[in-house]
Amino acid sequence: MAGITYEDFIDLSYEPADSELVCTFRIDPAAGMSVEDAASRVASESSNGTWAALPTGEGFTDMGATAFDIDTGEGEGATVDVAYPDGLFEPGSMPQILSCIAGNIMGMKAVDTIRLVDCEWPAGLATAFPGPQFGSSVREEIFGVEDRPILATVPKPKVGLSTETHAEVGYEAWTGGIDLLKDDENLTDQAFNPFHDRLVESLAQRDRAEDETGERKSYLVNVTADTNQMLERVDQVAAEGGEYVMVDVITTGWAAVQTVRERCEELGLAIHAHRAMHAAFDRLPSHGVSMRVLAQIARLVGVDQLHTGTAGLGKLANEDTVGINAWLRDDLHGLTDVLPVASGGLHPGLVPDLLDATGTNVCVQAGGGIHGHPDGTHEGAKALRAAVDAYAEDRTLASKADESPALRTAIDEWGTETPR
Repeated sequence: MAGITYEDFIDLSYEPADSELVCTFRIDPAAGMSVEDAASRVASESSNGTWAALPTGEGFTDMGATAFDIDTGEGEGATVDVAYPDGLFEPGSMPQILSCIAGNIMGMKAVDTIRLVDCEWPAGLATAFPGPQFGSSVREEIFGVEDRPILATVPKPKVGLSTETHAEVGYEAWTGGIDLLKDDENLTDQAFNPFHDRLVESLAQRDRAEDETGERKSYLVNVTADTNQMLERVDQVAAEGGEYVMVDVITTGWAAVQTVRERCEELGLAIHAHRAMHAAFDRLPSHGVSMRVLAQIARLVGVDQLHTGTAGLGKLANEDTVGINAWLRDDLHGLTDVLPVASGGLHPGLVPDLLDATGTNVCVQAGGGIHGHPDGTHEGAKALRAAVDAYAEDRTLASKADESPALRTAIDEWGTETPR
C-alpha cells in the first residue's frame, strides 16, 4: 500500500496545468526547518496531507498540492509557488477555497510567518463565480459620467448623527457636487439612526438634490447584518428606489456576500464593498493575506466597487493601490471589472497626485476633507468637485481656485499635505 509523505508535495521541476490554481506565498521557516521542508508542509496541509505518513489505496483520489518554485532572493522570507488541482475545490464556494489556501497553514509551527501574496485563477475556477454585475460601468449607467471620477462622502461624525441630520448632510453634499452619500462601515441599524428611516429620508433628500442640480445622485446604504437580515434590507433598498447597497464584505463573510450578490442581480442593484477589518489580514507584510488577494476574492464573488487605498496619499498605511487597481481592471476570463474606491484622509489638495496615480476611472471618497471645510459641508463638496473638474479639464488647482472660492479656502486650510 502506497503512502503519502511530505516529500510528495514538493517537485521543483513540476509545471502546473492551466486548470490549476497557483498561489504565491512568502514564508519564513521555523528554526531548524529548511525552506523546502516548510514549503512541502504548506502544500501538504493546504490540500490532502498531514504530519504523519498516510496510507492510500482503492477509493482515494490524489488531490495533493505541489510546491514547485522557490525563490530565496533578497529580503525577508522565501517566495514559494504552490499549484492546486482543480478537483480540490468546490466550484463557486469561496469559503471552501479559502479553507484550503488560507486555512490551517496560517498557524503552522513549520513557519514563523506565512503570507498569501497572490493567486493566478484558472478559467474553470474563476468563471464558477459570477463576478461583478456592473463594475466600473456604474459611472456611466447610473451617473452618466465618463470623464471624471465619481465622488462620495460619509457624513461626519461617522456615527451619532440623527436620521434627519444624516439626510440633511447628504443633501448639502449632493447639491455641492458629490455623486454618492455613503454610510460609515459601523452605521447599520442603531437607535439613534434606524436603518429604514435613514434609507427613506436620505433617498427623499437625494430626489430633492437631483431636482435642484439636474444630476443623478445615489446613496450607499449599509445593509451589513446577518445574511437573512441583509437580504431583507436589500429588498427594502430596491422597494424605495435605491441603486446600491453597501456591505462590509470581510466582517460579513464571503459566503454572505455571495448570497447578497444573487439577490442584487435579481433586483438590479450594485454592490459597494467596504473592506473594514482588512488590515487584520494584510497590514503585517510578512504574515496573513495580502490586500491584492482580498481584492481578487471580492471581484470573483461579485462586488462592483471596492476600497483599495489612496496610493499612500491618505491617512491609512501604504499599500499597492496602483497594482491592485490594475488587477481589478484587467481581463479575468471575461468577468466584469471592479471600480476602485480611493478613501481615507483625502481632501481637494491631494486630488491631482491621487488621479495621476490611479487614473480617473475610480470613485474618490472624502469625509473630513469635505465636512471639515471651514465653510461647511456644502462648500467642502464644491471644493472637491472643483478639484476633480480641474483635473478633467487639464487645469491646475491654482487656476481653478481663482474661480472657485470653496476650493481656494480648502487649499488655504489643508494645502497639499497628507493627514495622519
